Amino acid sequence: MNEKVLPRSMAPYSLALLPGDGTGREVMEEVKRILSTFHDSGAISLETTEIPCGGQHYLDTGEEWPAGSFEYCRDESDAIVVGAVGWPGATLPNGDIAGGQALLGLRSALDLYANVRPVKLYKGVKHKVHGSFIDVWDNELVDIVMVRENTEGLYHALLRRSGMAARGEERDEPLVIDGFPGLEGEVGWDIRPISRKGSERVIRFSFELAKRRESRLGSVQKVTCVDKSNVTRGCRLFRDVFREVSSEYQGIVTNEAFIDAFTMWLVRSPEDLDVVVLPNMFGDIATDLASVLQGGMGMAASANIGDEHMLFEPVHGSSPKYAGQNKVNPIAAISSVQLMFDTLGLKNDDQEAMLCAEVIERAISEHMSSGGPVTYDLGGKASTTEVGEAIASRCAAILTELGS
Repeated sequence: MNEKVLPRSMAPYSLALLPGDGTGREVMEEVKRILSTFHDSGAISLETTEIPCGGQHYLDTGEEWPAGSFEYCRDESDAIVVGAVGWPGATLPNGDIAGGQALLGLRSALDLYANVRPVKLYKGVKHKVHGSFIDVWDNELVDIVMVRENTEGLYHALLRRSGMAARGEERDEPLVIDGFPGLEGEVGWDIRPISRKGSERVIRFSFELAKRRESRLGSVQKVTCVDKSNVTRGCRLFRDVFREVSSEYQGIVTNEAFIDAFTMWLVRSPEDLDVVVLPNMFGDIATDLASVLQGGMGMAASANIGDEHMLFEPVHGSSPKYAGQNKVNPIAAISSVQLMFDTLGLKNDDQEAMLCAEVIERAISEHMSSGGPVTYDLGGKASTTEVGEAIASRCAAILTELGS
């Protein structure tokens, strides 16, 4: 990184910030601190609009977010950053979580079909494995990107309802039947649609991601398909499509696994994994498990990517029991900003945005390897604010270095 940071000549990026609930509001303050650091330095031009939303907002106002919020996110923003959504006691009359429009609704209505969750272990991070903290040997041992299909599967009905509400349409109800063959009494069930189109686009996304990683890292990448195709028809289609798409990427190694065996691989030999693609629910569960390998949910960032829109969020959720204590780890949220800059740079062929992503990555890496302050989940005692300030200061110092 010996490039100089130059003022951005294009129009500012318009960012929609949705703090949401609980600790989401606290980590969003550190997101804003990081964004201000880059904007104020002249490294990139940003305009931010903060939109209240979530379960707490619903309890206070009776609305999940202000009228026009969806239209702003869809039509006016270049990227969306969400803190967290969900609050105890905040449910809609139909039982769905209040505030779902601001996350699930956007995923559905904006067709954000690829949920990208990097799992990278930084040197100096301590993580819980086998019930105890252990030191990290090598920064390169764990460096995985897990890609979860984000619009289909078992969450399809809820996503559809939330998406319709976000667009201002009346929520429809999932299919209801009288009875179920072979079962008696009350039955709760969810449809699990997996389509060829939905599978192909997320699988192709994963192979293209592997190509970019191969170019950046200088090493052969492997794409692993994870499913339960020995049992379910939807997964059988998912794997069939994976094999078809993989035939177009002859230079990339492929592997296949059933989800139950894969969870063992993930814990036993994560260093053997590069890019992993999974159907929706399996991806949701496996990525939370994988977060332990990088230090926990407080280190787990995510991107929700579609062909036209993008949304970024830390994976950890609103953590109501820690809300208001200024103690949760903001690095997942800061890393989500890193993903945002990288995705904006790729989409717009913007070297300035890509450089901002590199600066955040370097700042986090140096912060961890040098023994910078960390929060309770990593064995430290620092506050959310202290960690955010320390990483923002490192970003500012790196920007000064690059601009000198």
